[in-house]
Amino acid sequence: MADVNELSLNINRKTDILNRETDTLSSNNTGPTIEEESTEDDQDRAQKEQEEKLRKETELGKYWKTVDDNPMDFTGWTYLLQYVEQESDPADCRRAYEAFFSHYPYCYGYWKKYSDMEKKHGNPEKAKEVFEKGLRGIPLSVELWLHYINFFITEFSSDNNSKDRIKKLYERALSAAGLEFRSDKLWDSYIAWENMNGNLKAVTGIYERLIRTPTQLYSHHWDNYKRHINSHHPKEILDIDTFLKLRSEILNKSSNYHIDDEDEVGLDEALQVGDSMELDAPPGMLATMGDEKEVKKVRVKYIESRETIFKQNEAEVSKRWTFEENIRRPYFHVKPLERGQLKNWREYLDEEISQGNHTRIVILFERCMIACALYEDFWMKYAKYLEQHSLDGVRSVYQRACDIHLPKKPYIHLAWAAFEERQDNYPLARKILMNIENNVPGLAMVCMRRISLERRSKNHEAAEDLFQSYLEKAVSNKTKTFFSIKYARYLQKVIGDTERARKVLNDALQMDNANEKVFLQLLDVEYQSQPIVEDRVMETFSRLLKSDVSLDFKVKVSQRRMEFLEDFGTCIQKISEAYDEHQKLVKEANAKKKRPDKEIIVEEPPDKKVKIDVCGPVSIPPAPVDHNMPPLPPVGPPPPDPHYGYAPWPSAAYGAPMQPNAYPGYPYPAYPSGYNYYGY
Repeated sequence: MADVNELSLNINRKTDILNRETDTLSSNNTGPTIEEESTEDDQDRAQKEQEEKLRKETELGKYWKTVDDNPMDFTGWTYLLQYVEQESDPADCRRAYEAFFSHYPYCYGYWKKYSDMEKKHGNPEKAKEVFEKGLRGIPLSVELWLHYINFFITEFSSDNNSKDRIKKLYERALSAAGLEFRSDKLWDSYIAWENMNGNLKAVTGIYERLIRTPTQLYSHHWDNYKRHINSHHPKEILDIDTFLKLRSEILNKSSNYHIDDEDEVGLDEALQVGDSMELDAPPGMLATMGDEKEVKKVRVKYIESRETIFKQNEAEVSKRWTFEENIRRPYFHVKPLERGQLKNWREYLDEEISQGNHTRIVILFERCMIACALYEDFWMKYAKYLEQHSLDGVRSVYQRACDIHLPKKPYIHLAWAAFEERQDNYPLARKILMNIENNVPGLAMVCMRRISLERRSKNHEAAEDLFQSYLEKAVSNKTKTFFSIKYARYLQKVIGDTERARKVLNDALQMDNANEKVFLQLLDVEYQSQPIVEDRVMETFSRLLKSDVSLDFKVKVSQRRMEFLEDFGTCIQKISEAYDEHQKLVKEANAKKKRPDKEIIVEEPPDKKVKIDVCGPVSIPPAPVDHNMPPLPPVGPPPPDPHYGYAPWPSAAYGAPMQPNAYPGYPYPAYPSGYNYYGY
């Protein structure tokens, strides 16, 4: 029995040990707790968000790279804006829109989208700021004004003094865009708002301004105005002074009966004869009935007084109607306009200028700048007109053109720089020229304008630094030659340092010993020296004739050497030697012309030779001579082409006088028609 109990006890002990081990093993294999699972989910979510953010940044960066590489890529900008709108990140949207409008502020539709984005994200104040900024950029946009007004009414109509603020907004809109020929929707919106508020006298005031404004729907507005007058009592729509004045005129006319009154309103009405019941009614009982005839006369009188104004406005509309009908694209677009459209705008501007109304001229120019923003001649025409009225206005026009719409057009920049220089604003003129040089490097006319600006401002050190800088940066011999010649002239004519001028030209010849233009300029330097030094001039002639220039050029230079010796030479022996050398050059040149380098001999086929030999000589009758035919012009070599703006030496006989203007200046590229070197 004791053994059985001991065995049972040992089994229980082993069972307890096994249960403990099982519990321990189970505890070790238990899954993660709720907190651990939550942490892992957060990490996974954060990792996915980071990956998604990197993906978006990568795609966004690609769109940004496109417009950064070429800011004039309008389609690239539209792709960027579509992407940021799709991703709906306010920060990315703001950055993209602000960058876009720095290049294209006339796209009023994108201003609306920008504001809608801010409104969508619950930022009405920011949306309002966007509208304000957009209207500063394109104040003539009727559509943008209407969007802004509707937005303001929707978002802020519950505020205190909201009606006064809305009215001021409408007045701002009319002040900025009310004279636009197609501003009818803005006027109608203002009238509808005042009618809704029951302010009939304000409606009359708006119509009074509108019938004096040439717009597309002028006749429609006139009909609405007459309907407004006939639908309300005059004292409700007119100010008290106007109403009493008209009524007094009507009463005075009624008290003095004339035969014309009978024809106009009838005998009974002229004599004020009517129903006895109506005349004898107690006062106040039939006030409206008794007042109707007088009211009708007041309305007729008032409309007649406005008829003349309407006719005058109709005449103004007729002057502009043809031009307005020919405008096919009044909005901005990067695509070029047709020639007919550009011609229509030019003629329209000339016609408006001839009318002499400055306000309307400025409005038309601003409309034209929206449609023709990428054409610099319209900007320069606008600036030239404003010079007679406002210097600040001129500067504003140039600034908008050069900084926003035409950053790479040289002529408008040169015109702006010239304007600022005329105002003695040299720092701004330098900045303008530096900007266009950075935007479009390598333009010779811009480089020379910068140098000339420093020369005119007596800053000779800066001018020389620019010359040396351009010579160092020159990448072709042609460019180096151009600036070397200009620099040498500057040193001799302006600074008076002939020795440095010689050095500049000699340095240029070391790089190119066959450059005819530099040799000519070096001869000019020696000719212009005071007093002239024969040995220096003869040394230059000798150096030129030993160089690798063409034989024809050597002949011309040799003749010029004989002319020089004849005029300034001190030794007859040198003249004789120069003459002998010249004759040798002439013979050599003539022999080269008579003997071509490669004479082409046409070999006839053998079969033709055999036929000729067999048949014998063939006699060919002479061609008939027409004695009435005029003599043919002499045949000779064509005149040599001018090189780099310099005419060749004259080929006249020895001793002939030298032609004037033998060294014409460097030909600048042609400016647009109607503008001189300065672009205006």
